[in-house]
Amino acid sequence: MDDVETLRYPVGRFSRLTSPLDRATRSAHIDTIEQTPAKFRSLVNGRSDAELDTPYRPGGWTVRQVVHHVPDSHMNAYIRMKFAITEEAPAIKAYDEARWAELPEAKTGPPEMSIALLEALHRRWVAFLRALPDAEFGKAYVHPELGRVTLDEAITLYAWHCRHHASHIELGLKQGR
Repeated sequence: MDDVETLRYPVGRFSRLTSPLDRATRSAHIDTIEQTPAKFRSLVNGRSDAELDTPYRPGGWTVRQVVHHVPDSHMNAYIRMKFAITEEAPAIKAYDEARWAELPEAKTGPPEMSIALLEALHRRWVAFLRALPDAEFGKAYVHPELGRVTLDEAITLYAWHCRHHASHIELGLKQGR
């Protein structure tokens, strides 16, 4: 892996599932989702604007943009999962995350508002996931780029997404020192 690839994917690229998750792995992924808001809060609490406005890599988002991106992404994830449970393989809409990251609140807004949103969202999301019977994790939505995505795969993707962006924040904060 070259340096740009390592900076872009510090925890590696996401790999699609080839089989359903076992309970222990599923639970570990849900735990990661549950712990992410506290991790983000501990990383950005008390940081200066200069630190928050440092990109994690050349041409990449700033720490601030990453912090605002994650609840945007995870709100979509939570709603997609609810659609998968309540509808038969619903087609979901993608969103332009790069354009969302350029909106004013993502570029200049205080991280606290997104951390608070992430805390509330993840509490609700984790409660939803932990209440589902095992059979429900095989239900799926249809993503315009990824195709059929089961809840097991979505949980795996978003646990990876949590680690991926926590690593981006750490990289950006190291750059901003």
